[in-house]
Amino acid sequence: MSIEIPLDTLSVPEKIRLLESVWESLCSKSGDVRSPEWHREVLETRKQRLEEGRATVSPWKEAKDRILDVGR
Repeated sequence: MSIEIPLDTLSVPEKIRLLESVWESLCSKSGDVRSPEWHREVLETRKQRLEEGRATVSPWKEAKDRILDVGR
């Protein structure tokens, strides 16, 4: 099955909402969804950077607001 989505016509906030919808759908049937090895490695690297004080975090709402503001 092929689904055509006119991505070039969507704004950044619309694309993010689309991704969130797809992710929610995947999570509702997560039995077959497995993270690839490279993802575990990225998370480990990020965790190490946080523990060493070389990275900071933001609450999800703040980060999401910043992302959505990019497209406005």
